[in-house]
Amino acid sequence: MDKQFGDVHVSDAGGFVAVAEIQRGPNNFFDQALIASLADAFGELDEDANCRVIVLASEGKHFCAGANFGSSAGREERANRRAEDGNPLYREAVRLFRNKKQVIAAVQGAAVGGGFGLAMMPDFRVACPEARFTANFVKLGFTPGFGLTHTLPRIIGEQAATDMFYTGRRIGGEEAKALGIVDRLVPQAEVRSAAIEYAREIAENAPLALISLREQMRGDLAEAVKNATDREGFEQFHLQQTNDHKEGVKAVAERRVGEFTGT
Repeated sequence: MDKQFGDVHVSDAGGFVAVAEIQRGPNNFFDQALIASLADAFGELDEDANCRVIVLASEGKHFCAGANFGSSAGREERANRRAEDGNPLYREAVRLFRNKKQVIAAVQGAAVGGGFGLAMMPDFRVACPEARFTANFVKLGFTPGFGLTHTLPRIIGEQAATDMFYTGRRIGGEEAKALGIVDRLVPQAEVRSAAIEYAREIAENAPLALISLREQMRGDLAEAVKNATDREGFEQFHLQQTNDHKEGVKAVAERRVGEFTGT
């Protein structure tokens, strides 16, 4: 397959492996449209017999530096939404978690906030020492999203995940490998090729068995993420109305500690 889905390009890497590349470099900020494009691409690849494993990659410096808070479409969507409506972006995210085939993320740079949540959706992550992972939501005056409250503790344990959530600290590729976030650590220039090679190791096996085994191993993950994002979206909606959130967004943009007031 060689096809464009919005800002996502899907190509055939050979050996029953497809690469889905986010093309919003250098930072690859996401919004609802991008996550919907990824979900559409994954949906088609699920039905493509020539694809057994997907590599999720991105162009530019960073894997995904988080949500695009400044987009006009995003501001309009948030302005018209009610808490009880839920977050439509998270509905698209749940579609990603419902895909059938193994996914390997190639993380060459930063995975920040919701971008970290996106990186935790695949089955495995290949990264480099220069990669950075941070759940910096508290620094922005609100709480985690994109299912991270479920996916991160599931991978690294509740205590380590809580530490990352409460501090909002950034960790590098080597610490991420030690924690279990990263499965294979390679030099930065080799991240994508190593992820493709890893995907081929999986894709050489029987495709029906792979789909069946993934379903067994992940269990009700998609439903658990739906429940998590329902709660995350509700909490985020209310916290995004606060002065602390406005201050947090400004402080992060200005690379300083926020002056929070609890209002």
